[in-house]
Amino acid sequence: MSFVDACELAELTDLPLGVEVGDAELAIVKVGEEIFAITDECSHGKVPLSEGDVVDCSIECYLHGSAFDLRTGAALNLPATEPVPVYPTRVVDGMVQVDLDNPIDPAALA
Repeated sequence: MSFVDACELAELTDLPLGVEVGDAELAIVKVGEEIFAITDECSHGKVPLSEGDVVDCSIECYLHGSAFDLRTGAALNLPATEPVPVYPTRVVDGMVQVDLDNPIDPAALA
């Protein structure tokens, strides 16, 4: 795995944080003590997910209301039908790091 810095842990609040990591646009989300990294674009409307709401362990696109599971990236309701890539995260010395080379395989979580 090749983790890279995404943001400082102290930057995270109850709201998603949109960040650019290399060529990737990500939404970093803290839910309780868990931290998630999901591609910052709704698979339905090409809208930044970082501008949406977080409910439990999902993030909702503000434009059309599609929600995505933060653990798997699966679309939870219409109009989105395609998943959104999610990536492993870790915290090292106060920095949230993301492994862009190894997106999480939803089938492995089933």
